[in-house]
Amino acid sequence: MELKGKVVLVTGASRGIGAATAKLLARHGASVAVNYVKNQAAAEAVVKAIASEGGRAAAIHADARNPQEVAALVEETKNELGPIDILVLNAGMGVPLKPFMELSYKEFQNKVMGEMDCFFHPLKAVVPSMVERKSGCIIGISSGLSRYPAPRFSAHTTAKSAVDGLMKSLALELGSYGIRVNVVSPGLTMTDATAWQPKEQVEAIARMTPLQRVAQPEDIAGAVLMLASEETRFITGVYIPVCGGQLML
Repeated sequence: MELKGKVVLVTGASRGIGAATAKLLARHGASVAVNYVKNQAAAEAVVKAIASEGGRAAAIHADARNPQEVAALVEETKNELGPIDILVLNAGMGVPLKPFMELSYKEFQNKVMGEMDCFFHPLKAVVPSMVERKSGCIIGISSGLSRYPAPRFSAHTTAKSAVDGLMKSLALELGSYGIRVNVVSPGLTMTDATAWQPKEQVEAIARMTPLQRVAQPEDIAGAVLMLASEETRFITGVYIPVCGGQLML
């Protein structure tokens, strides 16, 4: 799955799934823009890890919800690494873990609209160049909860369902320009964002999973690599669950 000569922008790439994705795509030859919003040190550590293996990367700050910062991020990526060939939309909002009856509209709105901002603004900034070059690959990171909800996750399920719908629409609209648009949907993945999960709950989920474990960030990165490669050049509009078999389509 050779990506040599390709330029990738991964939003929210300083840790977790984003960091694992940046490292794996760089390992396969891509030049990677490692976007971060708060943790510059972590983003620079990802860049250092990539460079130590002979890869090329740059840590670039931008809040994916801010259109001006995103425009600057895309311009800096172009200046540092070249035009963006592959866009991985990984940045997202924190999850308000509350039953619906306890969830305020403001909390719900912040999650749903913030998530959409994290997708919409990078897409608007990157897609015109892909259309002009009649080539591109866009991969959105969703969640298994968009297909199988869980208690206290109504805002997250709604936000990720919206992401899924947007990506399907773009796959339809952009296909004639040679741009592929797909979704990777992780199950429970062990990152900083899921560290709050009690050990007993993680073990229970693992027991209910056909592969008898929960995901690591590298598992999700592998699916992104597959969709980013030329070997999957005739795949667009798909939703790939990376959940060890919990969801079988």
